[in-house]
Amino acid sequence: MHPPSDEAKGAAGPPGTLTLVATPIGNLGDMPARGLAVLAAADAVLCEDTRVTAKLAARHGLAPTLIALHEHNEDAMTPRLLARLAAGERLALVADAGTPLLSDPGYRLVRAAIAAGHRVTAVPGPSAALAALALSGLPPAPFLFLGFLPPKTGPRRARIGEIARWERAGLAATLVLFEAPQRLGALLADLATGLGEGRPAAVARELTKLFEDVVRGTLGELAQRYADEAPRGEIVVVVGPGAGAAAAEDAEVERLLHAAMARGLGVRDAAAEVAAATGRARREVYALALRASGRE
Repeated sequence: MHPPSDEAKGAAGPPGTLTLVATPIGNLGDMPARGLAVLAAADAVLCEDTRVTAKLAARHGLAPTLIALHEHNEDAMTPRLLARLAAGERLALVADAGTPLLSDPGYRLVRAAIAAGHRVTAVPGPSAALAALALSGLPPAPFLFLGFLPPKTGPRRARIGEIARWERAGLAATLVLFEAPQRLGALLADLATGLGEGRPAAVARELTKLFEDVVRGTLGELAQRYADEAPRGEIVVVVGPGAGAAAAEDAEVERLLHAAMARGLGVRDAAAEVAAATGRARREVYALALRASGRE
């Protein structure tokens, strides 16, 4: 295979460019056309598993220079790759599937390349997290991507407890998680216990592949369904938002209003401060402030 011409190399950006290229999450036909051009033009392609990327490249008639970059060697490889960028090479970074850095290696390199002043750009494309979110039937925004929770029971339950505390403090977002098939039942059971059995959720499996499947229900229902069944394929779990922080009771609002006015704030300013702190509607808090000040 002939090396790319100078004109073709333009697809990978100017010298010293690092390009993040999204790759298919299942259906190989989803490979971005511009991503293929970047892979063909790059001086080297950084990938988690060279065998996976070699198979994708061969399907499209490409044979790029592949360099393994994974969690075990990223720290050691980063200075060498920065040196190649500094020498004017164009590098591409891919994940085995989907968008780089989302629960995949590469963040440390990207951070270091930005700090060193190199151009970092991306070819957007497939993302299992976004596909599952769109197909779940749950509110798409705001959402919080959590990647993989800890695989062991104790740390996983502690992490879910932390998420529950966030929600009690006011977080109201759809949650998106990755999980291995053999741990799906345990994850769903812990989510149901920690976040509530009635929370709406969805389990997306084998997205974009022949046996794509999205099962929707409550966390309790899904935990029961997958208690003794480890489905095959890549798994994304989407959990609907919680209620967020409950509105402060009138007595607590009045206590905060008295404290604010004792500091010298007027009725209007005290109401604005307390409304912001409690999440209550400003007009409701203003009415309580008038009553607290005796001006009602």
